[in-house]
Amino acid sequence: MRLFLDLTKSGIVVFVLVSGIAGYFLSWPPYEPIEIGHLVLTALSLYFFSAGSFALNQAQEWRIDQNMPRTQDRPIPSGQVSVFQAAFIGTAFVLFGVATSLLVNTLVCILGVATVVLYNLLYTLYWKKKWAFGAVPGAIPGAMPVVIGYAANNQNLARPDLFYVFMLLFLWQMPHFWSLAIKFKDDYKQGGIPVLPVMIGTDATLFHMGLYMFAYVALAICSPWFTPAYWLYGIIVVPFAFKVLYEFFRYYKSGGKTHWLPFFLWTNFSVLAFLIVPVIDKWHRYFKAQA
Repeated sequence: MRLFLDLTKSGIVVFVLVSGIAGYFLSWPPYEPIEIGHLVLTALSLYFFSAGSFALNQAQEWRIDQNMPRTQDRPIPSGQVSVFQAAFIGTAFVLFGVATSLLVNTLVCILGVATVVLYNLLYTLYWKKKWAFGAVPGAIPGAMPVVIGYAANNQNLARPDLFYVFMLLFLWQMPHFWSLAIKFKDDYKQGGIPVLPVMIGTDATLFHMGLYMFAYVALAICSPWFTPAYWLYGIIVVPFAFKVLYEFFRYYKSGGKTHWLPFFLWTNFSVLAFLIVPVIDKWHRYFKAQA
């Protein structure tokens, strides 16, 4: 079980499910009763697509993982799982994802397959290996789970609330990933991955992180323009926005040498808060109106 969870990157899969379910409830009409079977099928689709994609990713990158101290203990480099086994599990799970998503609707299936293609083909095989700024287009598949969850109930994707949650996840990923790249700069260099700190240095990377961080925080503060906003916006979104900005300034002033963990954790906490608050506010306003 531990090997299976490591192979499918269960920690990231949990985040995929949370973001996808947030998108699901953001698009669910509050006046209709929740269909548990429909929700479960959507969650299963997200699980199979993401777990299968991550297993395929490990089968694709096991040689790189073998050269990086941080990833040498993963199932394939450590010799506990073969490349064939990982590829078989990954392919099977993606196919399960196709089958379950078709039971939700065709658009969810198309979006799920497109996400796997973007991540396992374009990002893994090209953007990540060839381009220092590969994390930027690579953030698109990382932001897709919330779109998939949203599309389960509403196939009109030109919606301001969907734009907001998608852009939140998109913008969040650059500070998140580049802070990891700074922390494990030597590992990435040893693995031959041209991440931003390796190619342009830590100071320049921090500058680019700042651009995305300010855009991320500004979007969160402007969320009432895109999504329903009520009292949780004032007591959670605004304080979280300033807290994560404060942690970035501390991290930036240290030149990336200290305050990494508080910045990393608060960045992750903030994106969860920014995703969940609009959903709660939407349903709270509906139930208040009904009362």
